[in-house]
Amino acid sequence: MPRPSITPHAPFPMEKYPMPAKVLFTAGYEGRVQDELLDGLVAAGARVLLDIRAVPLSRKPGFSKRMLAASAEARGIRYVHLQPLGTPKPGRDAARSGRAAEMERIFAAHMATQPALAALAAARDIVTSTPTCLLCFERDPHFCHRRIVADMLSAQTRQAIEHL
Repeated sequence: MPRPSITPHAPFPMEKYPMPAKVLFTAGYEGRVQDELLDGLVAAGARVLLDIRAVPLSRKPGFSKRMLAASAEARGIRYVHLQPLGTPKPGRDAARSGRAAEMERIFAAHMATQPALAALAAARDIVTSTPTCLLCFERDPHFCHRRIVADMLSAQTRQAIEHL
């Protein structure tokens, strides 16, 4: 018996019907202990902790690079540090002094550099393949460069952003 011919439908315009986006998580560890942060990542389903601090050291116990990486790995979360996505020292100084607009200007100029663009491309590869959380210190994403990095990645990947 012959098969009926199927008339192909016109493709859906992707602008009107985007594919469901995976979520890109972000978190700041200010005011948290390590277990609280890592428990939140596990609960959210994050499989990679992408540290975007320029200097991955912390006075807070458990948040320096080696200890955080070991603790994350013990919970099945891969730790990756992309230093070029961190805020340069003048930007960190501006942020500490409450000059958010100046920090954003400095960070925007930094993100136009080749090392930052290469790191952003590496981050894009990670976040599109594995549920990922961007990490920095500042608890409120509106006062942190990770919001800017998340927005840049989301513009490229169409991922929703969820601040944990």
